[in-house]
Amino acid sequence: MARVCDICGKGKQIGNNVSHANNRTKREWLPNLQSVKIVKNGITKRVRVCTKCIKKGNIQKAI
Repeated sequence: MARVCDICGKGKQIGNNVSHANNRTKREWLPNLQSVKIVKNGITKRVRVCTKCIKKGNIQKAI
């Protein structure tokens, strides 16, 4: 399962760790995904959604 938000498509970002000696090593930042039951087109299903989409109200939670 991909670490991607099902609503906005946000995925991992790639960059560098930088030490005090300016050594650079690759690293990645992962989005804060939560598994949530939502209602989409009248159907209830479980999706992985980033917390930013949950806070914005881009989804309608199922009861």
